[in-house]
Amino acid sequence: MLSVAHAPVIAATLPVVGEHLDAITGTFYDTMLADHPELLNVFSRSAQATGAQRSALAASIAAFATHLVGQDGPDAPPFDLIVDRIAHRHAALGIRPEQYTLVGRYLMDAIGSVLGAAVTPEIAAAWDEVYWLFAVRLVGAEARLYATAGVTAGRPWRPFTVVARREEAHDTVSLVLAPADGMATPTFLAGQYVSVLVPLRDGGQQMRQYSLSQASSSGALRITVRRVRGRGGAPDGLVSSHLHDHVRVGDQLTLSAPYGDLTLSAGTHPLVLISAGVGITPMAAILEHVARTQPQREVTAAHAESSPLRHPLQGDITSSGARLRTFRHLVWYEQPQGDGPAGAEVRTGLIEPEAIPLPSDAEAYLCGPLPFMRMVRSELRRRGLPSERIRYEVFGSDQWTASRSLSDHA
Repeated sequence: MLSVAHAPVIAATLPVVGEHLDAITGTFYDTMLADHPELLNVFSRSAQATGAQRSALAASIAAFATHLVGQDGPDAPPFDLIVDRIAHRHAALGIRPEQYTLVGRYLMDAIGSVLGAAVTPEIAAAWDEVYWLFAVRLVGAEARLYATAGVTAGRPWRPFTVVARREEAHDTVSLVLAPADGMATPTFLAGQYVSVLVPLRDGGQQMRQYSLSQASSSGALRITVRRVRGRGGAPDGLVSSHLHDHVRVGDQLTLSAPYGDLTLSAGTHPLVLISAGVGITPMAAILEHVARTQPQREVTAAHAESSPLRHPLQGDITSSGARLRTFRHLVWYEQPQGDGPAGAEVRTGLIEPEAIPLPSDAEAYLCGPLPFMRMVRSELRRRGLPSERIRYEVFGSDQWTASRSLSDHA
C-alpha cells in the first residue's frame, strides 16, 4: 500500500507524468541499454524496434500508480491477476532480483531528465516508492515460481535435444524436445509455455515464449512455432526464423522451465476452447489433457484460420476430440482452399462467436491475436458468461495494457 504521505503526491502528479511517459521510458531504455548492452539479450529486439517495449513499461507504471491511488475504476482487471501474469513472463525470461535495482535507478534518472526541476525531492520519493512497491511484488511472485519449478533465478535454463520435427502446416513446425542433461522432463500444466533461448549470428541471443502444444504425458516437451513474417518493412521474426531454418533433429535448444497461468480450472463445467492462428497450441494441450483425464466432459473447440493450408494441429484436435463423450469442433476459414479437419463443422469467413455453443455454466479459454480475443470475449460477455469464467493468454511485451484492453471491452 502506498504511504499516506505519498498518495496525494502521486494522485496530483499522475496527469503530468502520464503525459510524458513515452519520453520517460524512451530515455530510460536509451540510457540503460547504452550503458548495459548485455540487456539487449533479455529484451525483445522486435519489441524494442517497434516501440512496444517502451509502451509496455509506460503502461505498467501508469496503471500501477493509478491502482495504488484508487483511480483504476470498476472495470479494471484484478490487480493480483495481472501481476501474477507478468511474474510468470519474467520467470520464463530468467529475470533476477538485482535487475530491479538497475531498472529502478535508470527509471528515476529518466523521470528527472525529462521533467527537470518539476521533480522535487518529495515527488521523486513518491514515484520511487511506486516503483519499489511494484518491484517487490514481482520479485516475491517470481521467487515462488522459481521455487515451484525447482530452479533459481541465476540458473533458470536447461539444454534439450530435438528428437522429432514435424511440419504442421504452411509456415508452422512442431519440435519435440527431450532433456539433454540426463534429468527428468519437467512436469507442467496444460496451457503453460516455455521460453526458448537462441543464439544470433551477431553473437547476441534472444528469447521467445512458446506454448507447449502437447499435454504432460509423453516424457518430452513439444512446441509448435509459426514463422513470423515481417510486414510493412519490418524484418521476419528472429527466433521463429532460426527455429524454422536452422534447427533439425539432433540439435540442442536451451529452454526455461514451464510457466503460465492459462491452466485448466478444477471441475467438470463444459469447456469452450476458442483460438485463432497459432493460438491453437495451448488449446491442443488442454484438449488432450481433458480427453485423457475427463473423457466424459463436454467440450467445444472453435478455431479461426486463414485457410486449411495454415491450420496446424488438426489431427491432434480430431484425435483428442474422438476420445470425448461429447465433442463439437467448429472451424472458420477466411479462404477455404482445401479440406478442413475430419468431423469438423467448417464455415467460410471470419469467426462468428455468436454461433459457438455456450452452455450457461461453461468455462471459456481464449488464445489468439488481441483484437480477436477482445471481440470474442465481448460477445461471450454479451451472451451472459461471467468474466471470471473467461480465461485468456496474452503473448507479447505488454501484458498489462493487453489485459486491461480485454477487460475494457466487456
